[in-house]
Amino acid sequence: MPYWRLSGFYFFYFASLGALLPFWGLYLQGRDFSPAEIGELMAVLMVTKLVAPNIWGWIADHTGHRMPIVRLASLLALVSFVGVFFVQGFWPLVLVMMLFSFFWNASLPQFEAVTMSYLRERIRHYSRIRLWGSIGFILSVTLLGFLLEEMGIGLVPQVVLLLYGCIFLYSMLVPENDAVMPSQSQGSILQVLRRGDIIAFLLVCFLMQASHGAYYAFYSIYMEDIGYSRSVIGQLWAVGVIAEVMIFLVMHRLLHRWGARKVLIASLAIAVIRWWLVGSASDNLPLVLLAQVMHAATFGVFHASAIHLVHHYFIGRHQGRGQALYSSISFGAGGAFGSLMSGYLWSGIGPAGTYWVASGYALAAFFIAWLWVDRQSQRQPA
Repeated sequence: MPYWRLSGFYFFYFASLGALLPFWGLYLQGRDFSPAEIGELMAVLMVTKLVAPNIWGWIADHTGHRMPIVRLASLLALVSFVGVFFVQGFWPLVLVMMLFSFFWNASLPQFEAVTMSYLRERIRHYSRIRLWGSIGFILSVTLLGFLLEEMGIGLVPQVVLLLYGCIFLYSMLVPENDAVMPSQSQGSILQVLRRGDIIAFLLVCFLMQASHGAYYAFYSIYMEDIGYSRSVIGQLWAVGVIAEVMIFLVMHRLLHRWGARKVLIASLAIAVIRWWLVGSASDNLPLVLLAQVMHAATFGVFHASAIHLVHHYFIGRHQGRGQALYSSISFGAGGAFGSLMSGYLWSGIGPAGTYWVASGYALAAFFIAWLWVDRQSQRQPA
């Protein structure tokens, strides 16, 4: 298994995410966009996840080749992102963001499927590879936070472009031939999607990412308005992802002991508390830090358990589309809905109310998971 080559791709992919998500809202604010427009532009990044992963997933499942798709998507994301430096106004930027995110969002689900094909029966060790993505995020968000204090918010797109170039270069190092395409069959994809436990699972993923919408779109703006510096804001983001790395190191043990269903439900309960704290105690630094540490559960634990469930729900040639559906429905539809609604709520009920609504999304997801996500998924992973 090419551990370092797989890990390196995650490192640069999530380093680009660490440059984009925490600071893109501030960058857009610096270009004089309103809160509603910022919410809509951030939603564009998520909306393309509704379409791109499924199109590319269908192609990969039918051709049996994933890495050429990852390489092509990475290259086209790099090329199309250049448009950010030249366009002016809301709609031209919408078009450019839609284009580069369409390709950027296409590569990760297929790379996840490649990683799973290498791991095979060792799936519970996925988190040991994925944690390098979190390390990349930490380094990116921390270093960029300090750089922005000195060089200004206009540095953000330059760093993102550089990291997109690294993603493409690293995609060329991961071999395709050694990744085995599973041959099992479970009927058509529509037959799989009729199962009640899978419907409940995908709805839970939608709601969990919707609850993160205000965090990704407005957390940095919110913290800056309260009085935190950009370097401190970068460190707050890093605290959350450091906690995420720590949980990834032991995630295989949690899954082995408790099963995916239980840890998924626990992460949803913690999300309810986290978003309530962000909305209610943002001027209390110890509680702000506590809320950021909870990122270990609301992203790390949730994502690792969800990936485990996707791997078991979608087998054989459905693995690529299973990963694509998880990405598009959660990070795509859920993220877009959460970002869009938070943009409208921000000016209406204020930051605190917006995060309380996010807490409500997580609470609804908790009850759905408790009642309907397949209890058989409590079995220990292989």
